[in-house]
This record gives sequence, structure tokens and C-alpha cells, in this order.
Amino acid sequence: MSDLPGWTRTEFAAVGRTYATYRKGAGPGVIVVHEIPGVTPPVVTFAEEVVGAGFTVVLPHLFGTLNEDGSVISGVTLLARLCVRNEFTKLATNVTSPIAGWLRALARSLHEQLGGPGVGAVGMCFTGGFALAMMVDAPVVAPVVAQPALPFAIGRKRAADLNLSPADRAAMRDKAADGCPVLGLRYRSDRATGTRFETLRHELGDAFVAVEFDGRRHATLTEDRQQEAVDRVLAFFRARLLVDS
Repeated sequence: MSDLPGWTRTEFAAVGRTYATYRKGAGPGVIVVHEIPGVTPPVVTFAEEVVGAGFTVVLPHLFGTLNEDGSVISGVTLLARLCVRNEFTKLATNVTSPIAGWLRALARSLHEQLGGPGVGAVGMCFTGGFALAMMVDAPVVAPVVAQPALPFAIGRKRAADLNLSPADRAAMRDKAADGCPVLGLRYRSDRATGTRFETLRHELGDAFVAVEFDGRRHATLTEDRQQEAVDRVLAFFRARLLVDS
């Protein structure tokens, strides 16, 4: 595993879990949660763009590669390993993944250090819904949900599920109703996202802002990057986090 040149590595411990984090930039905080197969160069490129837009970015390293491309085979192998890790909920519905507690603690710590109106959060694919979970009991005021893929969209019920417990789902609705919008990104024919955008429209109404692209591709901000998607995320962060600028 290589390091991330120019990024400061530390370890963050909370709720009985410890993961490495990488930090760079200045300004309000944004947590970028990587996708499978890990913190790949396209993930780092996106994170660097957020830094360049005037934010302090923290990249947790939860699994997989670090600053290396992953092959299809390595991605499948990693997915099999993740399926037996209890901090991620893969098939159960109406359950919040346990990793959410650690991510919320990270958001609280970052906000305490930097101040401002709150923290931004981006989840992608396997971690896509984590930005929703981070809205609960944490100062996340700019959540971005990029092609959320948990629980795996096997069957109608799982395809519509938001990877949230009933209590967390209610808290998400309340926070959105109080003025916290949610930005969602996806390709319209991406089967991995199931019908979660329809669920979010039903749950949040106008507080859910969907940015959708034609096609069956998947990773809107990284491997299948759309410049409009990146631009919309940066504009969202500016509007929500740079309110005093």
C-alpha cells in the first residue's frame, strides 16, 4: 500500500473502532467516504477538487486499496471479505450500518476543530447511504448520496431501503424538514441503486435534490465521472458551508 502524498495521516478512534484518516486543505470540513475497491486515484482526484474549492477534506480509509487502482478480481475479493464484516449491513432492511456511529463521531470531531455551520459528507456506492446516516446526531448539513448501493438491491424491499433504522429514518426526515437538503447523484439505469431515489423523494419531498444522468454506468464522481456531478457537489458545499464567505 502506498501513502497519499500531501495528505496528513492520523488515526481516529471512536465507539470501539479505529481507522486511518487522511486530511488536507483549509476551510469548512468535508468527509469523503470512499467506495469499493478503496481510496483509489479517482477518489483522491475528486477529494483534491473539494480541497481546491476551499474545504478541509478528511478521507477515512475503511477498507481496500490506498492510492492504487483495483482490478475487477480484487474488487470481487474485497466485496466477499466485506460481506462478513459486521460494521457494514449488506442485506438486512430497516437497519443502520454500525459504521455510522464512527462516522458521526468523526463529523462531530471535525466540526469541533473547524467550526462553521457544519460539515459536508459524501458517500459513494457501498458507502453511498452513509451520508444519510451521518445526518443523525452529527453536525452534517451538506449530505451527498452518490449511487447508494446498500443493502444490495436484491428484491423490491431491499432495492427501496435506505440502510437506516426506523428511528434514524425519522431523524433524517426531521432534519431535512428543518432545512437540511440532501443531494443525490446516480445514473438512471444503474441497477445497484435500486429504487432508493424514489424512496428519498417520497421521504424528503423538495428537500431531496436529485442529479441524474442517462445510462447504466455507476460511479458518478470517480470511475464514470460526470463533470456536472462534480460541479453540483462543489456548488452544494459552497452554498451550505461557506455561508459567511
